[in-house]
Amino acid sequence: MAHLENLVLCRESQVSTLQSVFGERQHFSFPSIFIYGHTASGKTYVTQTLLKTLELPHVFVNCVECFTLRLLLEQILNKLNHLSSSEDACPTHITCETFNDFVCLFKQVTKAESLKDQTVYIVLDKAEYLRDMEANLLPGFLRLQELTDRNVTVILLSEIVWEKFRPNTGCFEPFVLYFPDYSIGNLQKILSHDHPPEYSADFYAAYINILLGVFYTVCRDLKELRHLAVLNFPKYCEPVVKGEASERDTRKLWRNVEPHLKKAMQTVYLREISSSQWEKIQKDDTDPGQLKGLSAYTHVELPYYSKFILIAAYLASYNPARTDKRFFLKHHGKIKKTNFLKKHEKTSNHLLGPKPFPLDRLLAILYSIVDSRVAATANIFSQITSLVTLQLLTLVGHDDQLDGPKYKCTVSLDFIRAIARTVNFDIIKYLYDFL
Repeated sequence: MAHLENLVLCRESQVSTLQSVFGERQHFSFPSIFIYGHTASGKTYVTQTLLKTLELPHVFVNCVECFTLRLLLEQILNKLNHLSSSEDACPTHITCETFNDFVCLFKQVTKAESLKDQTVYIVLDKAEYLRDMEANLLPGFLRLQELTDRNVTVILLSEIVWEKFRPNTGCFEPFVLYFPDYSIGNLQKILSHDHPPEYSADFYAAYINILLGVFYTVCRDLKELRHLAVLNFPKYCEPVVKGEASERDTRKLWRNVEPHLKKAMQTVYLREISSSQWEKIQKDDTDPGQLKGLSAYTHVELPYYSKFILIAAYLASYNPARTDKRFFLKHHGKIKKTNFLKKHEKTSNHLLGPKPFPLDRLLAILYSIVDSRVAATANIFSQITSLVTLQLLTLVGHDDQLDGPKYKCTVSLDFIRAIARTVNFDIIKYLYDFL
């Protein structure tokens, strides 16, 4: 247990709960476990580390990679077959078309001596993608122990809550476990644990404290903070390497790294430039705006959903709210533009400038223009925040205490057209003034 605590920091409560649920190897565990929490809250790492450390038979499958029913079922069966076969034997590839076939094949695979009298764990990461597959798949996984009469536990890992998952019929309620966000103290402890061996732990902890003081208000993603810590540490310890300061001279070290941290603030979450380019900037003391990056507005390189968020924001800024029904509903009936033109609407909205819009309207338009099903996860909201940080969107506040945040899109039509071309989206047919 002490070894496990060194591997998994600041998740003692969740580890203890999971160990209690798992029980002994030969005991029947809970049929299904649903683990949820925001991005980079340790769900996948804790689950994988716990199963590997306890040496429990398990298979791990990412539902993004296995995007069809056949791929998903075959991946699970073949990984289980690999677990049950001896090292010398070469396991045959198993094919599976339906969930009924999966149940029969699963019974055969788990008859192996190596899996006998042990709980087999099936871990499905990014489980929210199961909702887009066949209707019987999720209820089937939740009842897999009952259907197969085998000692099996299905663990679902997701960023959204169980209420967004629950099927209408045939649902067996799983054991639900929540992974909260890391506090600033948790992040300090985890990031300080990564200190380079050539420097003292106190020296690196002081650097992490400075880093969190700058970035914690805008970024609480552990992966992103870890990336930023590694990227900017050489500049922080540069005066120590040159012999110009000691490890305890925090004021001088702060003055040296401060401008570089401010530059890094412009690219939180968005990989505007590569790590090698960033190192070149630090060595040459050049301005990142001189590179052809997003800051210079000369190259469009945004995450996939950020592009659609920006397109939706532009449509919400320049189209009247009354046109949403016409553009984004399939069965809206015939609506003539001349029927609801007013005198003050005869002037082009593009000449009047962007108008503020609420968050709910932005998300409604986003869901309408994206082809795939989008869940309102923390990742979507963090990308909206990143667009505000990059000044592509402007937060204009609230109209009253009951109203949500309001935004404006601050980029030009040419910039939106460039983004729309990268995702094959026809922006013009959705613009009211161009009809």
